[in-house]
Amino acid sequence: YRRELLQRLGIDFRCISPETDEQPLKHESAHALARRLAQAKAQAVADRHPQAVIIGSDQVLSCAGEVLGKPGDHDAAVAQLQKMSGLTSVFSTGLCVISPGAGSADLAVVDYSVSFRKLEIGEIERYLGREQPYDCAGSFKSERLGVTLIEAMHGDDPTALIGLPLIELSAMLRRAGYSLP
Repeated sequence: YRRELLQRLGIDFRCISPETDEQPLKHESAHALARRLAQAKAQAVADRHPQAVIIGSDQVLSCAGEVLGKPGDHDAAVAQLQKMSGLTSVFSTGLCVISPGAGSADLAVVDYSVSFRKLEIGEIERYLGREQPYDCAGSFKSERLGVTLIEAMHGDDPTALIGLPLIELSAMLRRAGYSLP
């Protein structure tokens, strides 16, 4: 998802897996977790490629005070969507840019709220059968059929909901020396 979004900026890049532990710390908020993971992922790649500009990102979902990650399987996805039914959830996308010689990482977290309508189990099953969003935070993909599950979305950057806030990233890349557009 992030690769497709990053291609919109028209810059050369390559994707490298950071091999980072994504487990939340005890009592860690979604906002803090998204920020920590984005920085950890960027730093892990920067350690291997110190002369490159590195972008790290991670998305975490919070619903009713609980952090929800990627479900991994059908049963967990059903449980997540039932939990979000009728509630507003916040998708927090952490973003970190590390550039050579910058001295410090450029960090941000961009939040995007999604208000889910009351969902029936049949709707959840049909959605999961068609989308299979088991690798998405909260089992939710707004860019496809997930949009049928919601009442409203609120935020400054709709690309943050997909996993890479391009408005903030563009500002960070300009600070790192890129000419955009």
